Amino acid sequence: MFSHRLDETTDLRLLEIRHAPALFTLVDRQRPYLREWLPWVDETQSYVNTATFIANSRQQFADGRGFQAGIFLDDALVGVIGFHDINHVHRFTSIGYWLSSDVQGRGIMTRACRALVQHALVDLGLNRVEIRAAVENCKSRAIPERLGFELEGAIRQAEWLHDHFVDHAVYGMLARDWR
Repeated sequence: MFSHRLDETTDLRLLEIRHAPALFTLVDRQRPYLREWLPWVDETQSYVNTATFIANSRQQFADGRGFQAGIFLDDALVGVIGFHDINHVHRFTSIGYWLSSDVQGRGIMTRACRALVQHALVDLGLNRVEIRAAVENCKSRAIPERLGFELEGAIRQAEWLHDHFVDHAVYGMLARDWR
């Protein structure tokens, strides 16, 4: 099982089915905020959708393809971070994340991303970690920039976001460059 203590009040824990009610409530409460950049928000309409997401992420973990972890602050679920998929042949992965708007600005996501990059490049022996964010999503882009990722370019119209395409900035970190 994956778990990681970020500091005295914050830790990452593998999502479990028992977290589905809290996760759905958090998404539902943050829906307008999350919807600005996350296309899956509209499809998350019930506890069942959230439980399915968690079940799929548990299978991802069982298959050795990564995991999704809850971000817990004072034992309350405040966000999610995880690997989209781990490619063991080519030794790379990408990280996705989101955090409740009411706990931002405390460095939580930077510390959580640092922990996952460390896990990927050191513990798992991968060579590359990628983070993609919509070009206009300055808060999300600030995370890889703070961690020293290299901006490698942009992918035009990389994602359909509700009613329009958005371009993605692509950031990469190689094992040889990780500090």
